[in-house]
Amino acid sequence: MNNLKNLLYATLLLAFANIGQAQQIKRTELQRHDLETPGIEAVQVSIEFGHGTEFGKHFHHGEEIIYVLEGTFEYEVEGSKPVILKAGEVLFVPAGVNHSAKNIGKGKAVELATYVVEKGKPLVVMKK
Repeated sequence: MNNLKNLLYATLLLAFANIGQAQQIKRTELQRHDLETPGIEAVQVSIEFGHGTEFGKHFHHGEEIIYVLEGTFEYEVEGSKPVILKAGEVLFVPAGVNHSAKNIGKGKAVELATYVVEKGKPLVVMKK
């Protein structure tokens, strides 16, 4: 019976930990529009990172334009030195370039990401 209780307890702890991690990054799509260039669309997303949260290496099928709204981020863009940005600062990520973002501030951090990407392809592709 103790083994069953321990297993149940461990399962509940793991479930709550996974819920907490999933809530650490909140993506809210603000708008999506076709551009005049055939096959290209603009997507604008607000992304909120909980304290200490990191979004691992990934790329986009197009450019990403980042504006930091709140907090402090560390961005790593393949081929460049890491850069730290605070509210009001910007970053451009070229198409197909692997990059990552981490909230290194004391509270939450929020960025406005604008993507100019190929329509019909995944917005985010995680690096394997």
